[in-house]
Amino acid sequence: MAIFSFLSPFYLAVLCVLIVIILQNMKKSEGKKEKGETKTESRPWVDEDLQDSTELLAEEDGTSPSGAHTEPWTFVVVEDPEVKHKIREIIEEEEEINYRKRMGDKWVNDLKRLKTNWVKEYLDTAPYLILIFKQVYGIISNTKKRTHYYNEISVSIACGILLAAIQNAGLVTVTTTPLNCGPRLRLLLERPVNEKLLMLLPVGYASKSATVPDLKRKQLEDIMVVV
Repeated sequence: MAIFSFLSPFYLAVLCVLIVIILQNMKKSEGKKEKGETKTESRPWVDEDLQDSTELLAEEDGTSPSGAHTEPWTFVVVEDPEVKHKIREIIEEEEEINYRKRMGDKWVNDLKRLKTNWVKEYLDTAPYLILIFKQVYGIISNTKKRTHYYNEISVSIACGILLAAIQNAGLVTVTTTPLNCGPRLRLLLERPVNEKLLMLLPVGYASKSATVPDLKRKQLEDIMVVV
């Protein structure tokens, strides 16, 4: 937060506009390359050693602003194939129940155009999985807790910075929010009771055969209001 404390609201707005324009230009120049239908079998990855990259990403993400500077996040980087497969088993088991019962017909129908389902093969094939946990409160001692203000908002901001850093590093990911999987994944990864799973990001280099959905984005005038 201190990084932008010297900027007036006007200059912050201008900065946001410039970022949007840059992103739109990048999208136009790369649009043809990225067009294509989503593959139904899995998301392809190139299996390379990304240890240095993942450490750098976590280090950069640790600079994210947070409520009262409590830094209420934990980034669990998983590279062990057996652990990744256990994560996949938990998520697929819960996701099948989500699709068949919990989510309801409308939600499931809204996802059909993206061709998603409960089969998550990329959890095995991606070189790394980054699981982002929010610390609902801090633990000072066995009997004393530390308040983490705006913990979910703070960790969500950190996730946004992490996504930008992943793309800037030339890597790819897909945002995954495993519904009803948090408690089991927390136990699997031996995380303390004050942590709750917020997001999971598979990370790696895209293979040459990788494709993404040709999704249309809202126009600038539909997402920004200048007063």
